[in-house]
Amino acid sequence: MSPVKILILGGDGYLGWPTAMHFSSLGHHVVVADNFLRRGIAIELGAGSLTPIRSLQERIGAWHDVSDREIRAHIGDLTDPGFVDHIVAETSPDAIVHYGEQPSAPYSMIDRKHAIQTQRNNVEGTLNVMFAMRDLAPEAHLVKLGTMGEYGTPNIDIEEGFIEIDHNGRTDTLPFPKLPGSMYHLSKVHDSHNIHFGCRIWGLRATDLNQGVVYGIRTPETDLDERLCTRFDYDEVLGTALNRFCVQAVVGYPLTVYGKGGQTRGFLNIIDTIQCVRLAVENPPDRGEYRVFNQFTEQWSVRDLAERVQRVGADMGINVAVEKVADPRIEAEEHYYNAAHTKLLELGLRPHLLTDDIVAHLIETIQRYKDRILLAPIAPKTRWDPR
Repeated sequence: MSPVKILILGGDGYLGWPTAMHFSSLGHHVVVADNFLRRGIAIELGAGSLTPIRSLQERIGAWHDVSDREIRAHIGDLTDPGFVDHIVAETSPDAIVHYGEQPSAPYSMIDRKHAIQTQRNNVEGTLNVMFAMRDLAPEAHLVKLGTMGEYGTPNIDIEEGFIEIDHNGRTDTLPFPKLPGSMYHLSKVHDSHNIHFGCRIWGLRATDLNQGVVYGIRTPETDLDERLCTRFDYDEVLGTALNRFCVQAVVGYPLTVYGKGGQTRGFLNIIDTIQCVRLAVENPPDRGEYRVFNQFTEQWSVRDLAERVQRVGADMGINVAVEKVADPRIEAEEHYYNAAHTKLLELGLRPHLLTDDIVAHLIETIQRYKDRILLAPIAPKTRWDPR
């Protein structure tokens, strides 16, 4: 693919920073924008990244040192329409990769303030991006990070974005019904509806990537220099189940499975997240086209993940128990789950599946930074119904 201009929103984040380096390594002109919300949330929660992460400017300097390539940065908030218009006008992007949202379901359920903050940040920010595209970059391609959590866990197979409906003798293809399980996931549903509207009414082009749970911190670019590593969250608000289980194993804390542990979700390696985003950018939709890709490579239950960490840990001399705790969320703890995910495979996705070696590497990484682990933020405290 010939070099293009790529604007990455949320370019300081867990996925944004590795994505920025990857596109830069391919020779594309990369600009990142961020307001450091995720760093601020970690401070607010008294948590932090297991891996030591440098400032964005230090990261950019380190990347230039090892690659001789440049990444430019803008600092600002997507809820500020003036800022969004400025970066879109100055960058004139061919593609906008949108990671710039509050990413945590538990954070959105802490209380009214955090729910409103999540909705405002995510929905209003995306609307500003859409209006800037309409007015300043109508040919740009929006690659938006959605979530498989938009669908919930219906008792039917989950299609990729749309479903054909037969009703009273008539047939139509309509957006797949949404059953979000948190205010965060609900904000993503609003995003999807708004983006679909923008494509239908304004002729925007967009790819909505309904992503599963991401694990891992290693990419070819982060491996070049420790200053380039991405964040590793393990607390009950920002950390995913696999991260949390691996940290609990290292510190000898029982692996806390919520309820029955049958909650099943799609998962993918961080390498595959970046691969999926690249495939979307390299294969843009037509003007006015809104497409949805379900972005994951395999499905696991929470119970299966815990038992796998327990088994791999035992092989490494770490003996830890699996403990069921009361589920702080309002969700089905046992359910049917079968989601389609073929469109990215058809574009050339080559999955990196979860192996015991990958789990072992996560545990080894945690052991390396064991002295940075904070125990207080690990246990579940945020409840969907606090009454």
